[in-house]
Amino acid sequence: MNLFRSTAVVLALTTGLLALPAQAEVMQQNTSGDPMYTANAPKGYAMIGDLLIARPLLIGATAIGAVAFVVSLPFTALGGNVAEAGEALVVEPGKSAFVRCLGCTTTGYKRD
Repeated sequence: MNLFRSTAVVLALTTGLLALPAQAEVMQQNTSGDPMYTANAPKGYAMIGDLLIARPLLIGATAIGAVAFVVSLPFTALGGNVAEAGEALVVEPGKSAFVRCLGCTTTGYKRD
């Protein structure tokens, strides 16, 4: 029963923390007000929270997503959507964990 409670708490916290960047996207503008110079400048508490809470959870989500991708690989190969599954399960959490700036809500790495 203790394992079940621990798993439920971790799942609830992870879900809540992964939903925060979607709700808390705040952009600060410079004094000129020119949108060309708009920068994502996170506060210190956002950086600390990101470092201590969000990054370890995102690294865990990347590892769990990699395991889920390998387990689902036969089914996604039959369905023809291996690339989409890899993108959703491994690449997206990995980009959020390793490429995003500390405290930022969006990834700074754009490869088009």
